Amino acid sequence: MTHARDERTALCDLFDRLGPDAPTLCTGWSTYDLAAHLVLRERRPDAMGGIAIKPLAGYTASVQNGLKAKHPYPELVGMVRKPGGVYGLLPSLDEAVNSLEFFVHHEDVRRAQPEWEPRELSDDLERIIWKRVASGARLMLRKAPVGVVLHRLGGGVALGGPRGGAKVEVTGRAGELLMFCFGRQRHARVELTGDPEAADRLLDASLGV
Repeated sequence: MTHARDERTALCDLFDRLGPDAPTLCTGWSTYDLAAHLVLRERRPDAMGGIAIKPLAGYTASVQNGLKAKHPYPELVGMVRKPGGVYGLLPSLDEAVNSLEFFVHHEDVRRAQPEWEPRELSDDLERIIWKRVASGARLMLRKAPVGVVLHRLGGGVALGGPRGGAKVEVTGRAGELLMFCFGRQRHARVELTGDPEAADRLLDASLGV
């Protein structure tokens, strides 16, 4: 098993356990919506553009809603469970692209439930996550209103946000820093140090790719 498959399987097991109406950290989305999004992402490349490009978002939303109308929730979860499209043909690509995608969405479901706690991640997954955070910090934090210094517990520093002006230091494990940088700031177990007003602005900023 790869990390991508592990996270995919764990997310689908959680989907099955919680049912279609459970909340997620994706604003306005239930578990049913998130399952449809993941199927769209892998099996409907014609509709993927709206995930990142606002003028195309209407079409993407209509396709996502169409998937929900066509497929009962258990069927959609089954489609998520098995890599689709090119990811089903190239396991190495699935691992490269989907390890973080499914980690974040797994946490989107976990952390929307009451009394969640951070998971203990393997050293290998922590290392992979930190490598991606360190290399992608500038991109993920490009909309940060203040400078950001990421400190990984266990070693490692990455920078993002404006190069001048106020700076906020964000300290945590690699998985928590990834959730922070992906726009889940208030659901990441991290420590912020610096000017309190700058920290509040950072917590409310739109971050991520």
